[in-house]
Amino acid sequence: MNKILISVAPVSPSSTRIVPLSIAKDVIACWKAGASMVHLHVRDRDGALTSDLEVFKETVELIRKESDIVIEASTGGVSNLTIQERCAPLYDENVECASLNVGSVNLGKEVYQNPIDDVRYCMQEIIKNNITPEVEVFEIGMIHTAMQLYKEFSLPNSFLFSIVLGHEGAAPATVKALTAMRSFIPSHMPWGITHAHRTDNDLICAAIGMGAKTIRVGFEDSDYIVAGRKGKTNASIVAYFAKLLKCMGKEPMTSNEARQAFCIRRSDKGKAR
Repeated sequence: MNKILISVAPVSPSSTRIVPLSIAKDVIACWKAGASMVHLHVRDRDGALTSDLEVFKETVELIRKESDIVIEASTGGVSNLTIQERCAPLYDENVECASLNVGSVNLGKEVYQNPIDDVRYCMQEIIKNNITPEVEVFEIGMIHTAMQLYKEFSLPNSFLFSIVLGHEGAAPATVKALTAMRSFIPSHMPWGITHAHRTDNDLICAAIGMGAKTIRVGFEDSDYIVAGRKGKTNASIVAYFAKLLKCMGKEPMTSNEARQAFCIRRSDKGKAR
């Protein structure tokens, strides 16, 4: 299959004003441009991570009214939230996927804490709610931990891995690091790339050439379209990468193709027809 999932993470971590309608309009435009998944954190109207689903639900329901994009909720982010609070979006009926963070790592001056008991709790809640996990791995050891969990929970479907590179304090955004981490992922399991603080497209292109099945773009990770040129909207970034895929002999997956490829449960409420 020469199709690749484009995931958009539309909200910058530095955002201090969250407007559901604006986010929804941008995400819908991203879907029309070729994105088949949206990655959203639960934030309040001032941009802080929270367990209060009010703004999240409003945003997701607006997105769902006019698009069929796969809804992925984040269970992560550096904060003081408990794991129970971080798992709050797993109970939203529109959530189909969730990020699963399987280890702790330095992110800049902060420590992104994911103790193994918290990871197990999150895994249990993901399974309970029939949600597809996307395993975010920042270091090689996290891949080993993920595979231990895969066996422990006797999961019926393959994990979808996201190799996350480029965060200060974690693995660098280099082809060497990508190659090393890719070598630890079982060959039958799909994987993709998230390049934090991206200023060019070299690593994403390398990942596509190495067999990545997903690429994540958007303001959460970077506002660059190409080196020296920033996007004013997430949709402009998605549109560029959709064209880039075609230039590389690939095509963006539709949302339903993504659901089929990665065994994603389809939510039944409020779907666009």
